[in-house]
Formats: sequence, structure tokens, C-alpha cells
Amino acid sequence: MGREVRERPEHLAKKLREIRLRLGLSQNAIIEKMGLTGKLYQDYISGYERNLREPTLPVLLRYARVAGLSTDVLIDDDLKLPAKLPGKPQPKEARKATKKR
Repeated sequence: MGREVRERPEHLAKKLREIRLRLGLSQNAIIEKMGLTGKLYQDYISGYERNLREPTLPVLLRYARVAGLSTDVLIDDDLKLPAKLPGKPQPKEARKATKKR
């Protein structure tokens, strides 16, 4: 029995990089935003974005939540990222503070 290569989404790496860039985040900042500081490292993000490493399902879920998307959009090569990422809605307090400035 040999090891077969698993099918991987062709556009996943590009989508993950595009999400991070559209959110205006560094690789370390996306880790923090996903709540994975100390569990995920910058070289992992780099590997995901260069298609050298495949993110785990929980990491894909965190990317999707940060971007306000369904994981389907990340995984399905036939689906493109929307022109504008919905992102996470801000709490009311944060919106009020932003309006006062």
C-alpha cells in the first residue's frame, strides 16, 4: 500500500493570502486575530500562503470566521472571494467609539 496524494484545493493558498492582505494584517496579526497566538506561528502562515503547508480544519474555520465567510468559499475552487469581505461585525461599543472620533 502506497501513500496517495490527497486532493487539495488549488486556490486555497491564494485565497488565504488575499484575505490577510485585504484585512490589512501582517502574518503575525492574522494569527492574533484568529486567537491562535502561541499555537500557530508566522512560518505556518507563510507556508499556507505559498501552498507548502495545508492548514488544519480548525485553522480554516478561524480564517473563515475572521473574514466573515463560509468555509465553502475557501475550499471550493469554483467559488471566488467576494469583492468586499464581510469581516466580523464590530460590537456596538466599538462602533460608537469610532463614530465619536
